[in-house]
Amino acid sequence: MAVQQSAGPDPYFPDNGDARYRVHRYELALDYRPGPNRLSGTARINAIAGPAPLAEFLLNLAGFRIGRVRVDGRQPQYTHRGGRLRIRPAKPVRAGAAFTVEVHWSGNPGPVSSPWGGLGFEELADGALVASQPVGAPSWYPCNDRPADKASYLISVTTPSAYAVVSGGRLLTRTTKASTTTWVYEQSAPTSSYLVGLVIGRFQTVLLGDPGPGGVPQHGHIPAHLLPRFSRDFARQPAMMELFQELFGPYPFDEYAVAVTEEELDVPVEAQGLSLFGSNHVDGARGSERLVAHELAHQWFGNSVSVADWRHIWLNEGFAKYAEWLWSERSGGRSAQQLAAAAHRLLSTLPQDLRLADPGRTSMFDDRLYERGGLTLHAVRCALGDDAFFRMLRAWVRLYRNGSVTTAAFTGHVARFADEPVDGLFEAWVYGTTLPPLPVLRETP
Repeated sequence: MAVQQSAGPDPYFPDNGDARYRVHRYELALDYRPGPNRLSGTARINAIAGPAPLAEFLLNLAGFRIGRVRVDGRQPQYTHRGGRLRIRPAKPVRAGAAFTVEVHWSGNPGPVSSPWGGLGFEELADGALVASQPVGAPSWYPCNDRPADKASYLISVTTPSAYAVVSGGRLLTRTTKASTTTWVYEQSAPTSSYLVGLVIGRFQTVLLGDPGPGGVPQHGHIPAHLLPRFSRDFARQPAMMELFQELFGPYPFDEYAVAVTEEELDVPVEAQGLSLFGSNHVDGARGSERLVAHELAHQWFGNSVSVADWRHIWLNEGFAKYAEWLWSERSGGRSAQQLAAAAHRLLSTLPQDLRLADPGRTSMFDDRLYERGGLTLHAVRCALGDDAFFRMLRAWVRLYRNGSVTTAAFTGHVARFADEPVDGLFEAWVYGTTLPPLPVLRETP
């Protein structure tokens, strides 16, 4: 595992996260009642101090009522304002020492504000979901909310038995007592705080395909009346999984789940080991199949290999966009070259003032970043040729599995697989803003 962390605050979200320590594991015990939208929880956070002693440290948590805070079993001083829980231990934590934080909280969860509207925990008409990218995780649990601080999770959720709870990772137990059921999930792979997914609703669960010995179990959680349409729309997901493992390397987690809500969603949302779709993405005509591929590809690019900070988000979205094109190319649709040409034509009509390497907070989800990111990957493929390009991708995923990356790490990585210098390619596509000429494959498939 290779990890590249920013030394200080995230330049786009300086109020989120604390670089002075890192979390090893979160253990969350939650009780959620959908009717009154009431959440109470206990978090046990195992962390390690950085190279300096910790006289104080921060967690991010929205405006819940704090019931109790402990550091290594002792009561600290703390303040909770503006979504920041500032904790001053009774005794400073030694440099490099392990320590444990316990937080009890309760209240009515809801999205936290952002430049893109509310993010995080969202109450639905009959249930709830979490869509946290990029800074919505504190809407439902206390965390060190920086993408490079990846930890394992044990999540226990108790809710009325009429509801199912779906989270990323492996379901360990499901225990019913009286009218409530407790669901316990383990996500052992290091996970960024924004990638901890959760959906609560009334679902029918199906197995997608037959994973066979050593295969990846893939489950769908769907409202029963949407099952016929879902069965067609997601029928080719097992083939996507097979293709992406061929192109990118083994699937990085134990299982993969997709969940569909009764409500419509503007866009699907990826979490680690889980993707959430709205009812509008299920039409029975495979109208959103490119998005099925996009969210699956994020399990490699964005989830297993995560960004060190949000300036590098094109390494998530550009790669997932190019995976859409690769799926189309290999499944009988338009080739990556044809899709690259269409993206190039679109970008040529739009303002050319976006820099992939540092798009700025307001442009980090701009459609141009996705399209130009996909085109950049296509340009790299054109420069390297297919054999070296896919060897490069598989090595990238293998080297940085469970870690975090920067744009500079990627450009250096690509250079090791190139016969000729690629500095000019990246200067034009990643660090420049003017749209370069359309790259063309040496041999179009």
